Formats: sequence, structure tokens, C-alpha cells
Amino acid sequence: MKTLFKSSTKTFLSLFSILFALFSYSQETKKDTTKVTELKEVTVSSVRAKDKNPITYTNVSKEEIAPRNLGQDVPVLLQYLPSVVSTTDAGNGVGYTSMRVRGSDGSRINVTLNGIPFNDSESQGTFFVNLPDFASSLESVQLQRGVGASTNGAGAFGASLNMATKSYQEKAYAEISNSFGSFNTRKHTLSFGTGLHNNFEMNGRISNIASDGFIDRATSNMFGYFFNANYVKESTLIKLMAFGGKEKTYQAWYGTEDLNGSRTFNPAGMYFDEFGNMQFYDNETDNYWQNHFQLHWTEKWSENWISNTALHYTIGKGYFEQYKEDEDLTDYNLPDFNGNSISDLVRKRWLDNDFFGATFSLNFKTAKTDLLFGGAANRYLGLHYGEVVWTQNYIPNPNRYYDDYGNKDDVNFYTKASYNVTSKLNLFTDLQYRIVFYDATSVKFDDVNDTFRFFNPKAGLNYQLNTKNSFYGYFGIANKEPRRDDYESGAIKPERLFDYELGWKYNTQKVKLYANAFYMRYNDQLVLTGDLNDVGAPIFTNSGKSYRLGLEVESTIALTDKLILNPNFTLSQNKNEDFYYEINGVVQNLGNTNIAYSPNFIFGNRLSYLPVKGLQLSVLSKFVGDQYMGNIDSDVSKLDSYFINDFNASYDWQINKGIKSIVFSALVNNIFDLEYESNGYFYTYDDTWSGPTPITIEGTGYYPQAGINFLLGLSLKF
Repeated sequence: MKTLFKSSTKTFLSLFSILFALFSYSQETKKDTTKVTELKEVTVSSVRAKDKNPITYTNVSKEEIAPRNLGQDVPVLLQYLPSVVSTTDAGNGVGYTSMRVRGSDGSRINVTLNGIPFNDSESQGTFFVNLPDFASSLESVQLQRGVGASTNGAGAFGASLNMATKSYQEKAYAEISNSFGSFNTRKHTLSFGTGLHNNFEMNGRISNIASDGFIDRATSNMFGYFFNANYVKESTLIKLMAFGGKEKTYQAWYGTEDLNGSRTFNPAGMYFDEFGNMQFYDNETDNYWQNHFQLHWTEKWSENWISNTALHYTIGKGYFEQYKEDEDLTDYNLPDFNGNSISDLVRKRWLDNDFFGATFSLNFKTAKTDLLFGGAANRYLGLHYGEVVWTQNYIPNPNRYYDDYGNKDDVNFYTKASYNVTSKLNLFTDLQYRIVFYDATSVKFDDVNDTFRFFNPKAGLNYQLNTKNSFYGYFGIANKEPRRDDYESGAIKPERLFDYELGWKYNTQKVKLYANAFYMRYNDQLVLTGDLNDVGAPIFTNSGKSYRLGLEVESTIALTDKLILNPNFTLSQNKNEDFYYEINGVVQNLGNTNIAYSPNFIFGNRLSYLPVKGLQLSVLSKFVGDQYMGNIDSDVSKLDSYFINDFNASYDWQINKGIKSIVFSALVNNIFDLEYESNGYFYTYDDTWSGPTPITIEGTGYYPQAGINFLLGLSLKF
């Protein structure tokens, strides 16, 4: 392992040397001295959809995020977008949060940070808790729904989320932001920028977010940072970024199985003392540190050619700690105590990983043609190990009761072409080849040494009927490899998706209306079973044939100059075909069943009122229809629909005397104090004590969300 890491480090340094040499060469040979200042978005242009591309997407600017950026995480800030359902373990949007798009969970949402993959290589999930207050460093976000355009990292089976961080600012600035609210939630942020001087600029941010959470003991304490150094000259932009964070959260992964009792009850850390009294371990916590380093070089070689090259390195390490009752010490390679091998104990389960590589893109553009060639080569080295740090009768010497690894190499190349056949008709093609090497060990599965080769073609056209109306059609194929947990559950078939999209865009000064129909056809889709494993992570199974068929509509309507409406809705059917399941000891064909966690109707809206300059008042609404938490259409597994409403106010008081402005913000979540659950789990087991024929028993758990709660913020801008 050490030899492999040293070899990888040498490779990374070699790539850095090549990048530096190319940059030096460009400075010596470049003749075009035309100053180019609009290079800020090039670092993400290779993975983003453009206006004429036949792809379904929504753009979100930093100005749209800012009024509600008071401590809640990225999935919660994006929850009002079309087809998005967000949830949070602690119940108030701080700590562990996640989102689903078109019913697809976070492991099927491809997330990139400035074009660099963010999804964990093995779990393929996205853990925004490791990047506290990252929203404060965002410039813009694009959410592509469906397969979308080729990007780096794991395949997109529900959506792609492309996030671009702030680039250089020409003028110096500083900002101090503080917010406080319910459940002792607070956020403190300090941001600064030096302004552009002699072609150099630096900007940065440090943040601290803490909360007690709505759920019992679901505390969080998180530190985040972001630093960016830029070199800007003529047609060159060099960006060196370091960002990351440290989090400590009390576990709230298991929800609650009793909604009739306390809605805030948290079973994590629960045990019974020698007198039979219920107790809770005070350090049943998740602890993780993650640091990202990125180096981007963007070069405009001529009016037609522009390139972007990036190197990246992410290092992460952490553990979660658990109190376990009545464990067998021999399972942990520990000696018994006076002949007794059963003991309570405290264990730590560690993850220690490194992720590094390079991405590149070369863009050729004329009035009719937009041709882009790009790709990436990335390596992931992950260590998984566990330690027992305490037992009832003795303190063990440091030991590892398991010691495994997971290493993954991911290489992809893609070519995108956009061609204006006429002034109205644009053709689009996107061809990607991806190869994945996965080598892993575990106590839960046989050693893995798999290679996956995927070809992911996409094509479409966009027709501009007139100045107001345009239409597009799209077809794309995506493939994705199993996750580490899928090997543990035996669901090891790679997935394939055929995505068909048909859209209409209507644009006027007062009304923007985007509508698209989609049909997503899957082979061996890894659907959520509804159940959780022993560490609270969801379990998946291959469902064979399945599909998602739906209609999405989003719009912006200016009712007056001061009153703006932003409604969206999604109607869909999400079905497994000929789904087999064992019930009462017999495997049965249940026919077509609903895919778990896939509501048939989702509605979102933002009503904004701008009465005077600088003041914005908004009411935000979200309706999520009934959804099943399993794939067998059991009434027990149904998660009820909910309709929540938030109120947001923001006032930017312009001063321009020492202090540039003071921004007052207020966010009241769930203003009607609705009791609802945005997520849950469903499990079955066979009761073998009931007689000669086992009876399948069903059970559920839920993640209750907070009732009415608030956050108040104050920002000083200099």
C-alpha cells in the first residue's frame, strides 16, 4: 500500500511539473496580448450544459442562494428546484443532509466541484457535511436532470450537480456574517478578498457552524475553510485552491420507529446499565476531516482555442464511535475476562483515504461549431479498519479487528460537438468512454478485482422556432458500476440507463416557461430496498427492468415589476417491472411495483415581493407526494405526503461609508408548524417462531423534521 501511494504521489508531482512547463512555454510564445477577463466560468464549462444544448437543467446563482444561506446545507438550499426532495438526519438542515432527484439518491447524482469529482469513489455518495458552509464560497450551481452531459466521476443516473466556486474579484472586499436560530444553531463566517493587484488576487473564507439539532443529541460542530489564489494576465488564469472542513456530529442515522412517542427520540448510543436503566453513550459521534486541493490553468490561445487543465488532491480521515452491548470479544480478536467473552465495548470504525488525479479539456469554437475534447484520470486509495478502545472489564491494547482496503482507478475521455446547421437548428453529440478498475477486500465479501468498461453516447437537437419558442430532443446512455456496499449485499451487476428527453422553452420578458417530458429506462437499476445496514447506510438491490416516466415544468412569471412567481412541478410514474420478492418463505412475482422513494407528484414554488430597493420578501413552498419506502407496495411502507412553507426576508442596507452595506436576513422554516417526515426506512424479516411456515414481518422507521423554527442573520460588508 505504501509503495502504491509513493508511486501515485510521484505521478501527481510529474503531472504538476508538466503543467508548469506548459504554462511557462505559453508565456514565452504567446503573441496575442488581448486582455481577456471573462475566464471565470471556463473551469466548469466542460461539464456544464449551454443554452443551445438539448439538456434539461436549472442554473442557480450565488445571489439566489445568499438570502437563505444562514447555516443550512447545500441539499436544503436546493430543495425548491424541480424534482428535488431533500432530507436531513438532525431535522433542521444542519449536519448530515442529502437530496434525491427524480427519485434517484445521492449515489446516482454526479457532483463536481469546479469540474473535479466530489462523489466518494467507493460509496459514490456525497457528504456535504464534510464541507461546512460551502454555499458561502459558491459562484453558481447547475443541476442537470437525467443523464445530461458527460462529466467526470461516477455516472449520473438521476442528475448532475455542477458547482463552481468563487473566482477572482477585481476589487478588495471583506465580509463578516453571523446567524443564530432555533435549536441553538449558529453560523459565523469571515470572508475576504485582496482585489486584483499586479495580476494577483487572493480570497478566502473561514466558518464555524454548530447546532443542537431538532432530534435528541443530534448535535453538530463543524469548521470549514476556503482559500483561493489567482494569477490573471491577458488570456491566462491560474487558480490554486484549498478548501475543506472538520465535522463532529452526534449520530442520528437510525431515525425513530415510534412516531407515537417523542418525535425527537434518537436511539443512537442507547444501552442499559446493570440496573436495567436506559442510558445513552455521550460520544456516539461521527468525526471526519477532509481537505481538498485544486490547481486550475485556463488558457485562451486564440479567438477559437481555449484549454483548461487541473490537478487535484483530496485527503480525508475520520471515524465514527459506537457503544455496543453484549458483544462477543472473540469477534474482535480480544481475550475473554475470567472465562467470560461477552462484554459491552466501545469501538471506532475508521476510513482513511486519498483521492487525486488530473482533468483536462480543449475547446475549439467558431460561429457555427463548438467542439470540446476532455477527460480525466483519477486514483482513490481507501483504508477501512476498526478498533476497540474500551470494554467493561479492561482497556484493550490498540488493536484492529478488521483491516481492509478499497482502491479505485477511474479514467474517462469524452468528445462533445455542437453544430449550428442553420440559424435555427443546432445538433449536439457527446461521446464518452470510461474505464474503472476496482480492487477491494472486506470481511463481508470475497476479494474484488473488477474492471468495468463503459461507452456512454448522447445526442440531441435544439430547434429555435422563433424568438420566444425553442424545442429540443435528447437521447443518452449511462452506465454505472456497483458501490462497495453493493458487493456486501450481493447486488453486483452494473447498471445501464437509456434516457429520452423532449423539451420546450418559452421566453419573454415577463414569462419564462420550461417543460420537458422524460422516459428513463433501466437495466439492473440498483433501487433502494428501504432497509439500512448495521451502520445506518441504505441497502440497494438490482431490480431487473424498471423505468421512470414523467413531465417536469418550471417557470418564472413576473406578475408585476415587484412580484415574481417561480412555480415548478413534476408528474411521474416510477416502476419496477416483474419485481420478485420473498414473502412468507415463497419467492413471488409482484408484477409492476413502485420504485422506492419515488413520489409521483412534486411541487415547488417561490413567491418573491420586492417592495423597495434592497428588500426581498419570499414565501417558499414544497409539496412532496406519497412515496413507498420499499419496492413491494406495502401500505406499511408508505411515507405520507407533506406540504411545507418557509418565509424568507432579506434587506441590503447600502451605506458606502466605511461599511459598504449591512444585510439583515430572516428565515422562518415550516411556518405552519407541520409535523412531517421527509425520509424513512422499511424492513422485513421472517418470524420463524410462528409455526412451520415463516411469516414475513414488516417494520418501519422515520426521520421526523422540525416544526416551526427560525434563523436570523446579520452581515457586514466592507
